[in-house]
Amino acid sequence: MDVLIKALQFFLSLSVLIIIHEMGHYFAARAFKVRVEKFYLFFDPWFSLFKIKRGETEYGMGWLPLGGYVKISGMIDESMDREAMKQPPKDYEFRSKPAWQRLIIMLGGVTFNILLAMLIYVVMLFSYGEEYLPAENVKYGIVADSLALDLGMQTGDKIVMLNGLRPVDFMDVPKEFIMGNVKTVTVDRHGELITLDVPDSFFGKLISTRGGRFFTLRYPFIVEGFLPNAAAEEAGVKPGDHVAGIGGVETWSFEEFRSEIGKYRNQKTAVIVYRDGERLELPISIPESGAIGAYVTPIGQLFDFETRNYSFFAAIPAGISKAYTTTVDYVKQLGLLFRPEVKATESLGGFISIGNIFAPTWDWLHFWTITAFLSVILAVMNVLPIPALDGGHVMFLLYEVVTRRKPNEKFMEYAQMVGMILLLGLILFVNFNDVMRLFR
Repeated sequence: MDVLIKALQFFLSLSVLIIIHEMGHYFAARAFKVRVEKFYLFFDPWFSLFKIKRGETEYGMGWLPLGGYVKISGMIDESMDREAMKQPPKDYEFRSKPAWQRLIIMLGGVTFNILLAMLIYVVMLFSYGEEYLPAENVKYGIVADSLALDLGMQTGDKIVMLNGLRPVDFMDVPKEFIMGNVKTVTVDRHGELITLDVPDSFFGKLISTRGGRFFTLRYPFIVEGFLPNAAAEEAGVKPGDHVAGIGGVETWSFEEFRSEIGKYRNQKTAVIVYRDGERLELPISIPESGAIGAYVTPIGQLFDFETRNYSFFAAIPAGISKAYTTTVDYVKQLGLLFRPEVKATESLGGFISIGNIFAPTWDWLHFWTITAFLSVILAVMNVLPIPALDGGHVMFLLYEVVTRRKPNEKFMEYAQMVGMILLLGLILFVNFNDVMRLFR
């Protein structure tokens, strides 16, 4: 069921992003009186799921969910309509318009994607505000993964400074590491401040991990409730208990318990709980799943989160600023793939990776947050100077503006074909990466 919910969210988000992107091209083309022959969600090789003709444009839905397209008259695009290009240019065709108009048409899609991200952020900030976890409120510290341990950090450390400056939002801390901005990290360890140097080699190791995670938020495993037939409930664990160990090993936090319990699959052991200050050891049978069937109290009830609230007029510049910051950060992260210590081929992911960032339950706030971020990604990726992408057309149009000479149409055809082959190869490669990760 979790996989189905993620898949449905991914499908809906992808559909929204494609339609908005193609609307950008469509409205820009119509503004300059350029005919749009087709407007399609998803590709329709050989056949379409449905189609309807309105005026000069055929609207439809294809069966291949790798994107969408608008077929603009007189333009070398995915359709590779060579016969139409052999005819003399007509007034309503793309190729008969000045270069500056064609440039606006080609940038219409990415512009609408950025505008969509701005709109989503503005509405979310006005409706929900912006919740954040102040760094000083992370009272239990972190759970250190192997990379953090190599750096000298320990489970229970509280991160108090990065490069000598105190972070405001704890959720910004991982991002600063992933961006390669951190040279020193200062932690509070049992009341003692310890400053650790972050070597240059650390960044490459961090990026090579999926998601760049090397520590997690540490919080106690306070039981909120149980799944049906939960081993914990059968053992006598009750809501409100602090599950703090397994098999005689004290764990205290949820992450530490989850790491330790995997050693006891299909075994009888004892779970350690604290109830009203009393330490109890309850006999328990751990199933094959390696889980006791208890779910933890939401972290929103364990930490003091704060919310920045915005009026409607304050949300507008804040939402625009958030879209701008998200775009700049993503461009920087994209640039990190070209650093020599980063294995870019191992960092790329396909549909499975994208689908996994959606929540396993239907949460509209989370859905629109992810959709806004994906809209930024779609805009940035589409503007890359690769033939078959909008950025490839923009590159050739800028060449025309500078040289006052159009690239040869035959060259444009070949460039489009090469770009499509490269894109198809990249899609196959990143999705192959995802499948291989499942096997690993």
